Amino acid sequence: MTNPYFDADDYNDISEENEMSAPRIMHIPLSLAGERLDSAIAKLMPEHSRSRLTQWIKDGHVTLNGAVVAGKTKVMGDEVLSVEPVETAENRAYLPEDLPLDIIYQDEHILVVNKPAGMVVHPASGNWSGTLLNALLFHFPDIAQVPRAGIVHRLDKDTSGLMVVAKTLAAQTNLVRQMQARTVKRLYRAVADGVVPFDGTINSNIGRDPHNRLKMACVKFGGKQAITHVRVLERFADHSYIECRLETGRTHQIRVHMREARHPLAGDPVYGDPRHKMGEDVARAVKGLARQALHAFRLSLQHPATGETKTWTARIPDDMRALLAIMRGEAQELMLANLDEDDLDDDWDESDDEGVEVMYVRD
Repeated sequence: MTNPYFDADDYNDISEENEMSAPRIMHIPLSLAGERLDSAIAKLMPEHSRSRLTQWIKDGHVTLNGAVVAGKTKVMGDEVLSVEPVETAENRAYLPEDLPLDIIYQDEHILVVNKPAGMVVHPASGNWSGTLLNALLFHFPDIAQVPRAGIVHRLDKDTSGLMVVAKTLAAQTNLVRQMQARTVKRLYRAVADGVVPFDGTINSNIGRDPHNRLKMACVKFGGKQAITHVRVLERFADHSYIECRLETGRTHQIRVHMREARHPLAGDPVYGDPRHKMGEDVARAVKGLARQALHAFRLSLQHPATGETKTWTARIPDDMRALLAIMRGEAQELMLANLDEDDLDDDWDESDDEGVEVMYVRD
């Protein structure tokens, strides 16, 4: 899309797209006269977020006619604007690593990966290597010019599934804005403890657990609004196979909300119920899973360059498929044990499985 404030006769952009070190020099168009500097620069450089541009102004990396000025300074038009993009210290700390990536889709703007369980998304204390970011830097060296190697959202270490990654600054800014506008659709598949009775919506604020700052919790005061829509796909003797659609994207949202609904995810080491009763075979399978049974199954968004709605799906990983197979086997055995011989020829009435929508809301 053409920038309406760009005029080849008005200013000379001397840098390559997405270059993070060479300064950019341009003239302020007369059409922006009377605007604040921070507003004008946001229109001239839409590939960068406003927060990043504001920080550059505060740090003295933006000059107007050679002088460092405040972001609230009004521009008159035709001033010489110089911007020196700065790479963050955290970006300089990251190194590429030859790690496998399951790439579902890619073009020159974005890529979609199927993250395996056990891979951390972003380097942090205790996980400075072996992350998705390290892998991205190896397979796509140019992505180093994009903050956080193009990562715009996260999955927990032990949650598998789809993530979108931006390959350019413009795409990253667009995707972040889509996240903020809640137009990115994310659908998860999970196995929950107990028999979830109905499809429903969980609407409860999430914040830091007041009793354990390392965990999240549904809180009465403070926190941020979190909404999860839950649909039951299958019911077993002691578990349920569910689908969760996120309306918001809070830390550990599905895991916390399902615990709040008294149906924590199977195998969840932080929010799960280690005393949940189940058959021996299922118990061994849950223990062997060694993670929460949660997978980011489907992702839908507007392509940042074309505006086209794109949707991708990632099959359930083998560990969850094995768990479901065992549960289905036990459910079949239980059903047969409770049926009279005459009942075996009866047709299944799918309407019997329909529930009413309920709202799980913390009082």
